[in-house]
Amino acid sequence: MMATAARKGRERERKTERMELRVAPSVRKLIDRATAVSGLAAGDLAYEGARRILEEYERMLLRGADREAFLKAVANPPRPASRLVAALRRHRSDNT
Repeated sequence: MMATAARKGRERERKTERMELRVAPSVRKLIDRATAVSGLAAGDLAYEGARRILEEYERMLLRGADREAFLKAVANPPRPASRLVAALRRHRSDNT
């Protein structure tokens, strides 16, 4: 799976850094359950969570040509299609 592939890629790098966390007992239980279900060590579980968050964040960012196309569309939006205008008129007349 993806977690296994990510873990294999990380195993090549020697683990020399250490992190300690102080968490509430309920958080510890949740982490313990997640490690048991996933088969990941706590550090790998933290890595997967951080990787997913960053992946989601980066997907929301537009870069280069995509960013320019988006900003151009916002600054100069196309005229609404006639079907959209008709639907809006029907909606307004139904709600008055």
